[in-house]
Amino acid sequence: MTAKFLRRGWERYSKTGKRRKKKQVWRRPHGRDNKMREKRKGYGPVVSIGHRTAKAERGKVEEKNMIIANNVKDLSIAKSGDIVIFGKIGKKKKMEMAKTAKEKGIRVYNLNVNKFLKSAEKRK
Repeated sequence: MTAKFLRRGWERYSKTGKRRKKKQVWRRPHGRDNKMREKRKGYGPVVSIGHRTAKAERGKVEEKNMIIANNVKDLSIAKSGDIVIFGKIGKKKKMEMAKTAKEKGIRVYNLNVNKFLKSAEKRK
C-alpha cells in the first residue's frame, strides 16, 4: 500500500481538511523550521522519489468486470454481476442511470442507488 500524502496541519483546521475529505490534498511543506519538510520522524510522509506505485500495479482497475459509465448507453453494456462507476454527470442523467442500474441489478460503486432515488423523489 502506498503512503497517504496529506498536507501539514490538515488535522488542525477545517480549511485544510479536518473532517473534509475534499480538502485533504497534498501541499508541499515550506518554511525554515518545518519538521515535515526536513522529513523528521513522526511528521507524515513527504512526496519524494521511492513512493511510486509498482509498475505492475499502475493504472489497474481493482476488478476485471468494472465499467466507468458516463451515459445510459455505457450502462447498457453492463451485466447484472458487474460493478459500475458513474462518471461526472448531472443529476438528471444520474437519476436515469440509477433507475436503469436498479432495474438491471447492477452494483454502483460510487453511489447508493436506493438512497439517491429516495431523496430525489422527496424533492419532487
